[in-house]
Amino acid sequence: MNMNSFFTDLQGKINQAIDSSPAKDLEKNVKAMMTQGFSKLDLVTREEFDIQAQVLAKTRAKLEALELRMGELESRLAEQATGK
Repeated sequence: MNMNSFFTDLQGKINQAIDSSPAKDLEKNVKAMMTQGFSKLDLVTREEFDIQAQVLAKTRAKLEALELRMGELESRLAEQATGK
């Protein structure tokens, strides 16, 4: 018997033992409880968070561009007011 098939066999037997043991039921129950608890919280997915981060970055870039433009317009207005 080669080592690779030995470990595959061992892994299969361990998985069978875990699947038929109370540990598997406990894992399912804990997952269900955690899912229920998280559903009550006001959480967002990582995907939603990343999308909002991108939107925020674009908004910041637009705001910076508008601030620069506003500064230029204010400068022109000040020049025109002193030049008249």
